[in-house]
Amino acid sequence: MSLNTTVSALRPHIAFFGRRNAGKSSVVNAVTNQKLSIVSDTLGTTTDPVQKAMELLPLGPVVIIDTPGFDDEGALGEMRVARTGEVLRKTDIAVLVVDGTVGLTEADEALLKELQNRRLPYIVVYNKSDLTTNTPPLQPHEIAVSALTGEGIGELKERLARLIKADNHEKPIVADLVKEGDAVILVIPIDESAPKGRIILPQQQVLRELLDHHCTVLCCQDTELKATLAKLSDKPALVITDSQAFKKVAADTPEDIPMTSFSILFARYKGNLDGLICGANALKSLQNGDRVLISEGCTHHRQCGDIGTVKLPKWLKDYTNADLLCDFTQGGTFPDDLSSYKVIIHCGGCMLNEKEMQNRQRIAKSAGVPMVNYGIAIAAMNGILDRALQPVLR
Repeated sequence: MSLNTTVSALRPHIAFFGRRNAGKSSVVNAVTNQKLSIVSDTLGTTTDPVQKAMELLPLGPVVIIDTPGFDDEGALGEMRVARTGEVLRKTDIAVLVVDGTVGLTEADEALLKELQNRRLPYIVVYNKSDLTTNTPPLQPHEIAVSALTGEGIGELKERLARLIKADNHEKPIVADLVKEGDAVILVIPIDESAPKGRIILPQQQVLRELLDHHCTVLCCQDTELKATLAKLSDKPALVITDSQAFKKVAADTPEDIPMTSFSILFARYKGNLDGLICGANALKSLQNGDRVLISEGCTHHRQCGDIGTVKLPKWLKDYTNADLLCDFTQGGTFPDDLSSYKVIIHCGGCMLNEKEMQNRQRIAKSAGVPMVNYGIAIAAMNGILDRALQPVLR
C-alpha cells in the first residue's frame, strides 16, 4: 500500500500532550510545517483534540494528534481533559511538551507516570529553548527545542522516526492464510445499509492484500454465492463473508471449503482473538433485563437495517429468548464505567488502530465484562463458530 493511500487506522498515531501554554500546539505546527493547530497566548486555546493524517519525512504516513492542555480547569476543562484521556487509548507514540522556562511540574510528572504505566513509547520535549539556559541535563528520551526558531525540531522528527520504526510491525490480515495463486471468494451483501457506490474499508483492505499476494479474488453477494461456487472448476482456498450473511453463506458453502468473516479476520489482526472467543460464551447466559453494550468504531450514518442497532438486537433476542437492554456507542466514544453491562459486542474495529482496540479490551477485562466482536457473536448465535474460526486457528 502506498504512503499516500495508507488508511488512518494503519498509521502510527503520534499524540502531543502538555500543560496549557507549554507551546504544545506550536511544536505540532513546527513538526508538521503546517498550521495544524491554532496558536495563542491565551490559556486553553486548544479545546478539543485535533487529528490529521499526513505524510511526514522522515516519519512516513502518520496520524498527528494535538490535545487540549491536561491541566485545564472548571467543568468545561474537565471535559477537555477527559477527551485527552480518550486520545491516550489510541496513542502509539506520545510526545510530552514541557515549558522549558518552567521545567517539569507535578502535572507533567503525573502524565509521565501514566505513559509509563501504559508502556507507551514517549519523548519529553522541553520547548522554548530560545528563552532559557536552565534546561536540565537531558536524558536519552528528552530533547530541547524551540518551536519559534526551529531549533531541535529536525532532531525531534528523527527521533520520532526511530521510535516508529522500532514500534512498527507488519502483520497480515489474511495473506498468511492462503498461498499465492489461490482463489478466494469475498461475499459482500448489498442491502439498504450498504454505502452507495463503494465497499466498506475492511472489504477494501482484504481485497487489496489478497491482490498483493497474487491471489485470484472473486466478489459476489450472498445471493449469488452458490452460483459462483458452481462455476469454479476447483474449490476456492477460502470464503470470506460479511458477518451479517453468515447463516446463508455457511449453508451455501460446502463443509470442505474453509469459511470465515471479515470481522473475525480483524479480531485476529487488531486485538486479542482468544479473549473475544471467550466472550462469546457470555451470550448464552443473558437473561431478561440484562444490559448489553453494542459498540462501533466508525461514525457512519445509521440506516434502516443497520447491523449494530437493528439486526444484532433482534438476533440476540432470538438467541436468548430474553428482553435485553441495549446501549449503543460510535466512534471514539467508549465508556470508562462498564459495570452495568453483562456483555460487550464490538465491531471489527477497521476504523480504530490496534492500540485502541486492545485498550478497549483491557478496560472490559479490568471491569470483568466479557467482550466479543460482531463476527464471533453472529457465528456463535448461528451455531457455526468452530467452523468460522477454523481458518484463523489452524
